[in-house]
Amino acid sequence: MTHSTRRPLKIGIMLPESEREMAGETAGWSDFLAMAKTIENIGFNSLWFADHLLMTVEGHESQGAWEAWSMLAAFAAVTERIELAPFVCCTAYRNPALTAKIAETVDEISGGRLILGLGSGWAEPEYRAFGFPYDHRFSRFEEAFTIIRTLIREGEIDFHGQYYDVEHCELRPRGPRPQGMPIMVGTFGAPKMTRLIAEYADIWNVWAQHTGNRASGIPPLRDALDAACEGVGRDPATLERTVAVMVDFPGAYGRPGQTVPSLIGSPEELADEMRAYAREGISHVQIYPDPCTLAGIEALAPMLELLDQG
Repeated sequence: MTHSTRRPLKIGIMLPESEREMAGETAGWSDFLAMAKTIENIGFNSLWFADHLLMTVEGHESQGAWEAWSMLAAFAAVTERIELAPFVCCTAYRNPALTAKIAETVDEISGGRLILGLGSGWAEPEYRAFGFPYDHRFSRFEEAFTIIRTLIREGEIDFHGQYYDVEHCELRPRGPRPQGMPIMVGTFGAPKMTRLIAEYADIWNVWAQHTGNRASGIPPLRDALDAACEGVGRDPATLERTVAVMVDFPGAYGRPGQTVPSLIGSPEELADEMRAYAREGISHVQIYPDPCTLAGIEALAPMLELLDQG
């Protein structure tokens, strides 16, 4: 199914990111396969998968997660239309040159449907559990981002930094897009990250916690982004804006660590809020439904139908 060109913004679905998040159960591949097929068949624009390894939130039991890039490669092979993306790939969890190689490979499998979401990560216990250094996160991200985006866009790089070294590295063979896939960077408004996004990213993303999970929280973040673009001589209109949104339905299981209210309401009310995001300059929303099940995904279909009416 394809959506109407009258839909004011793209709508994607974020799949369960940890154990027991799917209405108290652990989602396996058969669950994810059914969800991916439903996302595509109902007419959503995209599927997003979190890059976590072992989630630890204070006051809650630790929860495991499936490895994101393995899942994205599988989704790429079993879908045909929807865009696919990590939400977001933590650059500290893999060598950055290898990350570029993996992304190019998944883009090839998908036929050019990958969005490369990148971020510095935030879950210190997860870093510690898997032996990744947590110090100097921005500096490490800045070097990794340089390597990844250069390989994706130019196909080769020599880089000798404080944290990473790559020598005569080439991205070969190239995937279906010679200049690479769009690169999205997630941030909540930190000035140094905002500057990097303004200079180099194709897409900006912000998590629901930092907008209050409402379109009304977008303007101050958008204004700071616009100012950063103007500061580096970039037309702000050339930077796509995206946002994650949490939506709850009856039977919601709850998200550990959530501090802002979820969206609830009728399909009309949800559609109105999506239109409000579009009016604030948002072009793509990643909806995180709770319960994050087939029923939770299907419950959003009436909202899509309303959005397709304009």
